[in-house]
Amino acid sequence: MKKMILKYSILAMSISFIIIGVYRDEANMVLQKAINICLECIGIG
Repeated sequence: MKKMILKYSILAMSISFIIIGVYRDEANMVLQKAINICLECIGIG
């Protein structure tokens, strides 16, 4: 029973953190940083 409660509470926390990240537009920031890192590695930027 304790494992099931722990599993669902971790699931609820992860879903809430994903929703908060989408609300704060963090996915766009991560994408921009990934693009900048890729361009630096290739040597274009």
